[in-house]
Amino acid sequence: MEILKKRILEDGTCYEGGILKVDSFINHQMDPMLMKLIAEEFARRFANDRINKILTIEASGIAPAIMTGYTMQLPVVFAKKKEPKTMRHALSTIVHSFTKDREYPVSISAEYLKPGDRILCIDDFLAYGNAAFGLIDLIRQSGATLAGMGFIIEKTFQHGGDQLREMGIHVESLARIKSLENCQIIIE
Repeated sequence: MEILKKRILEDGTCYEGGILKVDSFINHQMDPMLMKLIAEEFARRFANDRINKILTIEASGIAPAIMTGYTMQLPVVFAKKKEPKTMRHALSTIVHSFTKDREYPVSISAEYLKPGDRILCIDDFLAYGNAAFGLIDLIRQSGATLAGMGFIIEKTFQHGGDQLREMGIHVESLARIKSLENCQIIIE
């Protein structure tokens, strides 16, 4: 995904504390042509994993998940940060947000994740893996099977991907950031 790496270097902004801001093309203002290419790449990388459903967490994971679902012709489910009063049979877990430095509950209706489902999780970032571990917990609660996890950007220096791979999870990251030290973006 050379085009993605180029956009990160050209349009990404680094902030102290290991924060990479890509909101001009990924998670605030979105580039739909880039998102289409991202979805096609995820579809290619997970083509042999017998996936039947895509899962993400609101809000920044929704766009790449929807595009991937469209490309793979699969339904997309997203975990909500607030449990609606109308949600029946809620599965819930707690996730710590690295960017916002707070914990919040996420919920999903058990109607949409079932035993027998093979789930692909899609999200914008992988840092420490907190959101990923929350999604894994929801999948475990539902009795579904995690088939793989795809991330647009992985910050390898924060080691969430290492933990997921050590668990035997098929993880694909389209751009891997080696360092943001001194606010310089270094891509692997």
